[in-house]
Amino acid sequence: MKRIVLGALGLLMATSMPGLAQTYRADSRDARQNHRIVRGAVNGELTGREARQLARQQHRIDRTRARAARDGVITRAERREIARQQDRASRNIHRKTHNNRTAY
Repeated sequence: MKRIVLGALGLLMATSMPGLAQTYRADSRDARQNHRIVRGAVNGELTGREARQLARQQHRIDRTRARAARDGVITRAERREIARQQDRASRNIHRKTHNNRTAY
């Protein structure tokens, strides 16, 4: 009985870990981009509307990543799509923080 429980636990951990490993890079990038949005809002580089739009875009990326990881494996195509969305979000953050519009 003990052997079956340990085997099941090992199998569960082995199947869940690849999904976590594949999203680490995306998670850290997402955290950096969220920090850039918050920093821009605090510094006044982003208006309230711009900050909301960028935060909404980050939320859509999070939903895409969660949907991709739902089956436990993120395929190469799904990783490419998430990276493409993050690239676009990064460009949008840069453009909106450097467009000479301020919150005050």
